Amino acid sequence: MEKERRLSSFAYFLRSLWSLTNRDLKKWYMVPLLLIMSLVQPVIWLGLFGKAMNLGAIFSNSSINITALDIPKQVLNSIGTLFMTSAFGTTDYFSFLAVGMLAFIVLFTSMMSGMSIVWDRRFGFLDKILSTPVSRGSIVIAKILNSTIRSLVQAVVVLVIAILLGMSVAHLSVGGILLTFLALFLLSFGMSSLFVLLALRSKDWQSQMMVVNLLNLPLLFASNAFFPTKFMPSWLQAIASVNPVSFAINIGRNLLLNIPISTSLFNEFLYLGIFAIGITTISVVLSWKLLKG
Repeated sequence: MEKERRLSSFAYFLRSLWSLTNRDLKKWYMVPLLLIMSLVQPVIWLGLFGKAMNLGAIFSNSSINITALDIPKQVLNSIGTLFMTSAFGTTDYFSFLAVGMLAFIVLFTSMMSGMSIVWDRRFGFLDKILSTPVSRGSIVIAKILNSTIRSLVQAVVVLVIAILLGMSVAHLSVGGILLTFLALFLLSFGMSSLFVLLALRSKDWQSQMMVVNLLNLPLLFASNAFFPTKFMPSWLQAIASVNPVSFAINIGRNLLLNIPISTSLFNEFLYLGIFAIGITTISVVLSWKLLKG
């Protein structure tokens, strides 16, 4: 009897979780313009910044006159290849940046996860949900799942666009892509949990947006999305070394571009897994105390 009751409670939890998740997803997939607009920024970074910052072209011009000596193109190409390989792990900066853009779109989509709770509270929907038997935890996890699903769908689109714009496909494999998206899933789940946690007691959307704007650029630029961390000052390297965004990008670049990483893939995944599980657990536990009708 007790087992049947537990199974019934679990089934109710799953139904309520899916209902809440699908409610938020409908706001997105029923309005295709929202999907298109959410892809504009990373596509601009890829198409403009990625192509403009063609570092390899500095060395691939016909010749450069240095101290009144003409350096042959072949020598410059060799120097450029050596520099790019030692600095970035690849001779193609666009591909290097493209993998960073996958984490970029995941990060920025995840940051908006908390706004949904703020709007639900403002328009009274949250109070209605809290008056039902639906668990507080399912409300939080539904917001996290909604953000994670959106992040991964957008990351797929960004990857396709990057390939069409010239991203290297020499090392692409089905397994590598799947593992890369597993890393992005863990990153999105952890980041979404963090921003839902920050929004649990927020009643003002402006305050929540201030939190998002305060954290988005530091999280992005204190990572290896644009440049390797070894070029950063030591204090910034310390921040980037614990930034989960850097771990997801490391995994993606290793699997998609064959760029070596300083630690094993297992350790990178372990860090992201601990981050995602830890922050989600804290969010769910605090929701029992902070979410009140």
